Amino acid sequence: MASADFADAAAAPAVTIVIATYNRADYLAGLLATVSALDPAPERVVVVDNASTDNTGDVIDAARDTLPAPLDVVRLDVNTGGAGGFAAGAAHALAAGAQWLWLMDDDVEILPGALAALGKWTGSADCIHGRRLDDAGKPFFWQHRFLPALGIHYPVPGNVFRDSPVFRTNVGCFEGMLISAGLVRKIGLPDARFFINGDDTIYGWLASRRHEVLYVNDFVLRKVRPQRSIDLGIRHLNDSSDLSRFCMMRNRGYLARYLQEHGVFSPAGFALGTALTAAKEVLRLVAVEHRVGGTAALLRGWREARRILRDDSWRPMPPLTESLPPSSVESGS
Repeated sequence: MASADFADAAAAPAVTIVIATYNRADYLAGLLATVSALDPAPERVVVVDNASTDNTGDVIDAARDTLPAPLDVVRLDVNTGGAGGFAAGAAHALAAGAQWLWLMDDDVEILPGALAALGKWTGSADCIHGRRLDDAGKPFFWQHRFLPALGIHYPVPGNVFRDSPVFRTNVGCFEGMLISAGLVRKIGLPDARFFINGDDTIYGWLASRRHEVLYVNDFVLRKVRPQRSIDLGIRHLNDSSDLSRFCMMRNRGYLARYLQEHGVFSPAGFALGTALTAAKEVLRLVAVEHRVGGTAALLRGWREARRILRDDSWRPMPPLTESLPPSSVESGS
């Protein structure tokens, strides 16, 4: 599709913003404040509270009178991670009649005019990512492609927008993925089993097997949570946590099963990808966090991944062929 075709894209349909949050009330308050200032406004806002124990509920209640759209709150009994939060949020949004779902974490803020900026692309694709700024206001590096042969996503160097306002990719990010309800129904809900890490990678790849996935040269979000990082030249490497490291390695088992399901799994290539993933995490520990204790989490995750690969009962998330029942929510008016 030529760049000129995108200029003629239709105006944006109604957008439902889906936010997954857990114990980050201050960040959530900032995000909801930027939602309140949006023009055009979203059709609906869905906040999934992953069993927060801080004052998240108070922040949500305070936002009800300021938001320009109905606010639905999906309160979960346990923390299901970002993956489970987005699965619950997407299910509710679809049941409420959403046309487009804009998925985002709680530690970002929306830039003015973001919905209008993204809207001009919705006539051309069903899965769209806008650009982000980091917490210092500088462009955040996110230009990746997924390599099924290794089961990893890799950074694409250089200015991908030098000759076109569009970068076609085959990977996703739940920190700002705009996806049509029709595409969600075709590929199913995000896989809550991932908990955190890799759930958006595979979701973007599944989306790309049916429709184009676009990364567009429009800044729409700003990350507000600062992270320690080092510059590797072609990408930044941020600090992490032992839980994240465990899930990073454990979820390679789920990733492998999806690749097997679609007939593109290479045992040797995937083993190399796993080794590269582990090496990246060790580098993160040593160079960014200045410790080595997190290697035990990597080993536990690798062992769990092997168990998943041997699980004969495993099945992928199914397409949504029937309408979804309403979730347990507190709805806004």
